Amino acid sequence: MKDTKALAYCNLFAILGAIPTLLELDESARTIVGDKKISIGFDVKDGPKATLFFESGKAEMKEGLKGCTIRLYFSSCAKFNGLIDGTATPMPVKGLFHLGFLLKNFTKLTDVLTAYLRPEPERLEDKDFHRKSTTLMLHVIGAAATQLGNHDYVSKVSASSMVDGDVHLSIADEVTVGIRVKDHKLTTMHKVSEPFFSKMTFGSFEVARDLFDGKINSLVAVGEGKIRICGMISQMDNLNRILDRVAVYLA
Repeated sequence: MKDTKALAYCNLFAILGAIPTLLELDESARTIVGDKKISIGFDVKDGPKATLFFESGKAEMKEGLKGCTIRLYFSSCAKFNGLIDGTATPMPVKGLFHLGFLLKNFTKLTDVLTAYLRPEPERLEDKDFHRKSTTLMLHVIGAAATQLGNHDYVSKVSASSMVDGDVHLSIADEVTVGIRVKDHKLTTMHKVSEPFFSKMTFGSFEVARDLFDGKINSLVAVGEGKIRICGMISQMDNLNRILDRVAVYLA
């Protein structure tokens, strides 16, 4: 089962939190944003609060609502989750003069995001799109693991057994997302520079994609050498339990 509040954290920081990476990967997404300097605050009652800042074709997600140009208020976590699954269209409680950006630019941007995260099978036949989509999925999965490790009642049990240290998830040592463990709290690192404590490496973008899409079994892939694991095994074992929950939440 999914916890509504944990899902809200996952939707905000993992799904919408992937927009900065999307803008780095996709030129059409950058064109939609243009050179606008604007920010959208997501204010969820009894749930997550964060602001997505746009400037010069780039974006950054920060916790809290300080400095937001537009503020969207959601009366519950369920209402916010409705934004992500397309069943709710919020109205801003701040920034009505910027409604055009919200309804046009931001909506188009989320459409591009959806096309990458839930791609049509034929689009994955394009090597460049396949690579970008899989890269974006890695960032989403890494961020979702962090949010569930901190907020999902099942995943928190696994996080409570993880010792301090950085865990890296990598595709062919070309794309890496880090998860920092400190006092059993997890933090996502979309830019990785420091040494890892434990690491899981997918041998290729094809292997990563097949795993993300549920076409292959991770244990079998490890046995076949398609996935390499190094570092503290107990750390990776607990992370894998959280990743199992990620698959449930992102399904």
